[in-house]
Amino acid sequence: MLSIILDYFAFTIYILSMYILYGIKNCNTVKKAVDWLNSHKVEFTFHDYKKEGISKTQLSSWTKQVDWESLVNKKGTTWRALPDEEKAKVKNATSAIALMQEKTSVIKRPLIEKDGKIITLGFDETEFEKAYS
Repeated sequence: MLSIILDYFAFTIYILSMYILYGIKNCNTVKKAVDWLNSHKVEFTFHDYKKEGISKTQLSSWTKQVDWESLVNKKGTTWRALPDEEKAKVKNATSAIALMQEKTSVIKRPLIEKDGKIITLGFDETEFEKAYS
């Protein structure tokens, strides 16, 4: 029994120390990032917003690391499709978090973190070279 418990903790620590890529599988930018990471043999786990959602706690942690405006993808179709009244309501971290939880497609992607810290936001090959090589 102790062996099973130790294996579980070792696995948990291993997973937590890996990169986690947050995104949506059918997003072209996420696909580029996944291809880049795989071709450079960077191990990561994938968190699909569409299947797994995202917690308020996680979003709050991110808004403490980067400006909430960086997390909201205002160039994407989800943001552009919002009524102007709904866009106008997003004026601080709290309102942005509520929107991102409700409409995960509005979160800029991919977001990659390790040990609870954001490593990269979006995909830029030069930034990936710096961060993961």
